[in-house]
Amino acid sequence: MGHSQAEKAKSYQRILDAAALQLRQAGLAGVGIGDLMKSVKLTHGGFYGHFASRDDLIAEALDKALVDGEASSLRAGSAKGARTLKSFLNSYLSKAHRDNPGAGCAVSALAGDVARADQRSREIMTKHVAHYFDTIGDLVGDEDATGFAMSVMCTIVGALTLSRVMSDEEMSSKVLLAARKAILEHAAMRASF
Repeated sequence: MGHSQAEKAKSYQRILDAAALQLRQAGLAGVGIGDLMKSVKLTHGGFYGHFASRDDLIAEALDKALVDGEASSLRAGSAKGARTLKSFLNSYLSKAHRDNPGAGCAVSALAGDVARADQRSREIMTKHVAHYFDTIGDLVGDEDATGFAMSVMCTIVGALTLSRVMSDEEMSSKVLLAARKAILEHAAMRASF
């Protein structure tokens, strides 16, 4: 790769990284090309040397945001030893995750936006949500874990989303704790059968 190709690749990665962060913080509509390019110290016109359209940028940034968010969730869930359903829930349903949507799971940060987005964005989200189902299913560790994994994912995304919209911090924290408790109780019941 020549010098100009290497520089172009670095610029592309800077744009994509900044766009993925902006997506998680401000949603799909929150990414404007002018402000994005200014944030990475490139010209607005230079955008089209990297992406054919804003839609292409959004699709690639959405995929990156979902990959980064999942990696962050998985790292945090296993920071103190072997990852378990409980450690995953402790991390996902935490105050730190609630208060930092730009650094956490992009599913909870963007699900509402993607539900109203184009088919391409929904396909990207579907692929990542299916991967989360598999990951959670592996934590549960039984043959019939898929349905339970789906219900866990629905519960944690819903709880995190609701906790973020609440103006009462105490109530917000109670939502996270209630979701964690319900999932762990259900998991214990499943294990006893």
